[in-house]
Amino acid sequence: MGILSKIFTWWDGATIGTALNSWRHGEKVGTDAQGNAYFRAAKKLPDGRERRWVMYSGANDSSRVPPEWHGWLHGSFEGVPESNLPPARIWEVDYTPNATGTAAAYRPAGALERGGKRAAATGDYEAWSPGD
Repeated sequence: MGILSKIFTWWDGATIGTALNSWRHGEKVGTDAQGNAYFRAAKKLPDGRERRWVMYSGANDSSRVPPEWHGWLHGSFEGVPESNLPPARIWEVDYTPNATGTAAAYRPAGALERGGKRAAATGDYEAWSPGD
């Protein structure tokens, strides 16, 4: 189902329309450490801004765009991130994917996924009533 999925799906990589637009009207600006490619349109929009977009190397997940490229996509600065960023700090960590909805997601004590056992009430709760 390769070609049909490329025509009709947007959640698993770029559609044919996006790929053609990138090839015909886009200028590749750079890639990030995860392999995502960043483009800008050859012509500016009528209001003077330029159109910028990303083609993901895998599933379309916006949390995979690093902060520096996010700033570039939204026009926070003109140059590509490599020319605007300070050197990396030793305390900076590598990207970790968004774990929401997966088995690796954070589950606090009392969550249904962890058995639903909460700590017993301590008796210090006092209900409020409007007349008080």
